Amino acid sequence: MEIINGGVCAAKGFLANGIHCGIRKNKSKRDLALIYSEKKSACAAVYTTNKVKGAPLTVTKNNISDGYAQAVICNSGNANTCNANGIEIAEKMCELVSNQIGVSKNDVVVASTGVIGQPLDITPIKNGMNELAKGLSKNGSENAAEGIMTTDTRLKEIAVSFKIGDKECKIGGIAKGSGMIHPNMATMLVFITTDCNITPKMLNKALSTDIQSTFNMVSVDGDTSTNDMVTVLANGMAENEEINCEGEAFDTFMKALNTVTVFLCRKIAGDGEGATKLLECEVTGAIDENNAKIIAKSVICSSLVKAAMFGSDANWGRVLCAIGYSGATVDVNKVFVSFKSSEGEIVVCENGAGVEFSEEIAKEILLKEEITIKVKLGDGQASAKAWGCDLTYDYVKINGDYRT
Repeated sequence: MEIINGGVCAAKGFLANGIHCGIRKNKSKRDLALIYSEKKSACAAVYTTNKVKGAPLTVTKNNISDGYAQAVICNSGNANTCNANGIEIAEKMCELVSNQIGVSKNDVVVASTGVIGQPLDITPIKNGMNELAKGLSKNGSENAAEGIMTTDTRLKEIAVSFKIGDKECKIGGIAKGSGMIHPNMATMLVFITTDCNITPKMLNKALSTDIQSTFNMVSVDGDTSTNDMVTVLANGMAENEEINCEGEAFDTFMKALNTVTVFLCRKIAGDGEGATKLLECEVTGAIDENNAKIIAKSVICSSLVKAAMFGSDANWGRVLCAIGYSGATVDVNKVFVSFKSSEGEIVVCENGAGVEFSEEIAKEILLKEEITIKVKLGDGQASAKAWGCDLTYDYVKINGDYRT
């Protein structure tokens, strides 16, 4: 398996583009993205669990109910959520794609992200469709990735190549995610494309399995968005033998998918609103995987832990506190905690109690941009990881006037 360039355009048959059409006031920011497959693709998606859902999710769910899609249209700057005509607007976006590039309107994944409860005017999208479609290219992944960004500060894309039998396959993805990120699938907008030949059933199995240890393990601020989803399109143009059951080929596909999703998880967590640090909580020695996940998420979601990491303060007691109220089955008298970064690793807690350590060395370790909080339990052999970020002054600044 090899990391390659190209993002969502790395796989055969996929083109993309992103433009500024006028939804966002800042003309330097792209606000409309399109991904297109030359062939109809198997499609799988997972959606936010928030009861308040954006209209695009309802339309997408209906459109891909047969397991297939051929294009993705996404706007930023407006979530098209809690609008009386939201469904109508989302369906119109699909019609515009259909009219412009000739795919069925029922084969379009539609997504929106931005302010909730603000009417979405279809006019700028309609006016921009010709430019958007004409600009579709194999080099368009970055433009598309920019088109779906809101408060993101960094572009998020990746692609990998892998072999199924003697055929080279490619899979790539782009993502947006910075705020309203919390593990209740989904937790962001992610669009993944692959030329691997796999049935809709197995593609859905792969995605729904993978998200349990990836996107469901990311938290920035504890808020679950209304519009988020992760979508995978597989057009089969690599011409590998169809993956229609579990086995070696399916396992290989799962590893490639996981490489993409873990990378995007880390990028999303590290680009949390106002964040200065990527946090990873690595739990080992849990009684089972479920308890390991509960503990990892509890630590990464703790506002006090996040604030301590922002201040480079080795306040390990906050980690123990988060473990204690997590609801997990755990013997707190067997817990070890250490902090790790590129500067080194320092143990701060053994058997549920503090140990002497150098505050100066701990400070140097926690000043780095990527921090691992290692939690070692004595209850079993299970493990899990969760990703998040520090909590900074800028998070409040960004969200204090986000709408106005």
